[in-house]
Amino acid sequence: MKFSGQILKMVTQNGKPIQYFLNLSNDLINMNQLIGKNIKLKHIGYDCVSCNSDEKIYRMGFCKRCFFESPFASESIIRPELSTAHLGVGERDLAVEESIQLKPHIVYLAYTGDVKVGVTRESQIPTRWIDQGATFALQIAKTENRYEAGMIEVAMKEHLADKTNWRKMLEDDFEDDLDLADFREKIKNYFPDDFKNFYSGEEEIVKLDFPYEAPEKIASFTLDKKPEFEGVLRGIKGQYLSFEGGDFINVRGHEGYVIELEI
Repeated sequence: MKFSGQILKMVTQNGKPIQYFLNLSNDLINMNQLIGKNIKLKHIGYDCVSCNSDEKIYRMGFCKRCFFESPFASESIIRPELSTAHLGVGERDLAVEESIQLKPHIVYLAYTGDVKVGVTRESQIPTRWIDQGATFALQIAKTENRYEAGMIEVAMKEHLADKTNWRKMLEDDFEDDLDLADFREKIKNYFPDDFKNFYSGEEEIVKLDFPYEAPEKIASFTLDKKPEFEGVLRGIKGQYLSFEGGDFINVRGHEGYVIELEI
């Protein structure tokens, strides 16, 4: 059976285990059903997620021009503290930025090999945690807009990581005595004075169940360096497909790539 299309990040449904669907030009393929099966991947082109040009993908699924022009790739997407929509000031497209930034946001702790702090729109919970491969996650604040959440994150970053170490996440090794709720109480004092009212201390820890067991070896590959790949799918965590022998591919890191998938 063969499929082809533009890669977008995998669609997920929280469950026991989490269900994954590979998105190829909006055709959804249930990847859980393919665990244990041989899969062939072949990179055949590019399709920018914004303008649909066939120019090489530069970053985040965008061609180079769109990465520097699209409001969906603006600085505030990566650094929430730079948001200005709450001031009525646009960066690239105020209407688009208002639709993203002027929504309730969550500041959270997640365990992805280490405890990290992050920000996401409330509507993206728990999807954001699943995409990051978080074993556990916990809300620590709820804000009215992206800027407020970003300012809290900036303060937290002085004490916690804000990036996921993909290798440690895939090693799937965590401390049995890890207590994110206790962590949340300890960092309460680090909240900026102007934002302490957003602190949220009542939410429960969320545990996520991935269809995944860590292999002995972990080695990632890209379709740029390995445009054709064949292997037996062994599991899925975050946005990574795990293949027999310890080979991994980051699906989200290949958004905008056009591939052929043969099962």
